[in-house]
Amino acid sequence: MKIAVIGTGYVGLVTGTCLSETGHHVICVDNNLDKIKNLNAGIVPIYEPGLELLIDRNTKSHRLSFTTDLKSAVENSDIVFLALPTPPGEDGSADLSYVLSVATELTNYIHKYTIIVNKSTVPVGTAEKIKSILSNSLSPDFYDVVSNPEFLREGVAVDDFLRPDRVVVGSDSEKATQWMKQLYDPFVRQGNPIYFMDLRSAELTKYAANAYLAMRISFMNEMANLCEHTGANVDMVRLGIGSDNRIGKRFLFPGIGYGGSCFPKDVNALYYTSQQHNYHFKILESVMEVNKLQKNYFIKKLFDRLGNSLHGIKLAIWGLSFKPNTDDIRAAPALEMIEIFLNAGASISVYDPEAMNNVRQFFGDRLNYANEMYDALNDADALLILTEWSEFRSPDFDILQSKLKNKIIGDGRNVYDPKMMKELGFDYFSVGRN
Repeated sequence: MKIAVIGTGYVGLVTGTCLSETGHHVICVDNNLDKIKNLNAGIVPIYEPGLELLIDRNTKSHRLSFTTDLKSAVENSDIVFLALPTPPGEDGSADLSYVLSVATELTNYIHKYTIIVNKSTVPVGTAEKIKSILSNSLSPDFYDVVSNPEFLREGVAVDDFLRPDRVVVGSDSEKATQWMKQLYDPFVRQGNPIYFMDLRSAELTKYAANAYLAMRISFMNEMANLCEHTGANVDMVRLGIGSDNRIGKRFLFPGIGYGGSCFPKDVNALYYTSQQHNYHFKILESVMEVNKLQKNYFIKKLFDRLGNSLHGIKLAIWGLSFKPNTDDIRAAPALEMIEIFLNAGASISVYDPEAMNNVRQFFGDRLNYANEMYDALNDADALLILTEWSEFRSPDFDILQSKLKNKIIGDGRNVYDPKMMKELGFDYFSVGRN
């Protein structure tokens, strides 16, 4: 098939690249000329394991290309994916201006039957809004609108797309349904399902999935806090409930709260949708409140050791991205915590394997950026681990002991064993483990 993907952000770039990997001809479109020039030069704007290799292979095979020419891309495609940003508004609602603006522009370029696939995360009813825009200028025979939400996990997004555990397609057209089945058949040959459903159910499925996972994280953070009050160990509780096949093991790790481009935005948007439909979604309200407060519990433990004023204190921070194996710092808990520490007077040295440049654009010269993880420890009073990158899991503790003035380590991701850290002589605190 000939496919256009509009938007070369995280979702669009992974989607377009992985579709080209199965032999389709894919044109990725963006109005950012510099980004397109870089992509055509082989410079990938995001860090995602495996993505750069696939882009290189498929551009060399002429199956994947990048352009700013929306008109040519749409006119030469059978399927057009919308992978556009839907940033949160001040009230928590999803901003649909990018999606609806492009939908309006598409009416100028569609001259044959074309399937418009909404890959963006959008509220219930968005597909109907797109259909309404298209119907003002186009014959019904020229288009169908499909909802195809993405379920990509940053850090393993390429594998998630190439080997999905399920594909969700919302469609009210038998013709579009058959085209989408043909498109995704190569990705589900091991038997994983494609679920076809109505448009509104598909749109809501994406929000439901992310909100539920965020709820699990907030629940475990509440359990961790209760464990600290009762003397229990949240690691043991996690193992005890995770072995129940009705619950499962994933998304049961406590920490300093969820972040990233999806969970905060999607939980807020789903809560806003419920309000718009006169329903009070009480659980989501609690999920957001718990996540907002979770960082404070961790920060208080540091202040208890160093005092509320951190003037003259130097902190070392390992991990800045919202999760490992990505350079994404959107809604990363580390950013909010760094701001609090800076306002309290601390000087801060940071290290992250991939997110340093993004953080530098955010904080500028207010931070010291270490070239290597141990360099961040020089003259530091305490070390905080805020992202669980693999290279932080087995450090040289002799170096940590020699460099840290007070041997204080705050582990926001429960990377280390408390008993071992006590035996090594560290003043160690984590989440939900006394």
